[in-house]
Amino acid sequence: MPSDLADVRFLTVAEVADVMRVSKMTVYRLVHSGELPAIRFGRSFRVPESAVRAAASPAGTEAAAEAPGSVADAG
Repeated sequence: MPSDLADVRFLTVAEVADVMRVSKMTVYRLVHSGELPAIRFGRSFRVPESAVRAAASPAGTEAAAEAPGSVADAG
């Protein structure tokens, strides 16, 4: 992540949900569990765009699938 916050683009929860093609509730769960970093502005959250790209990348989805307790691990 860039060291200067002026260079970071932040997305709203709704924008993250659109990009990741999930519900807003799923984004909130990811934020609250710590799987997706976010900054709180008042009563809302903003997620760095770089974190969304990392989570949506094939390596990010593989890491989530291999995490203990994940749906892929429950089988």
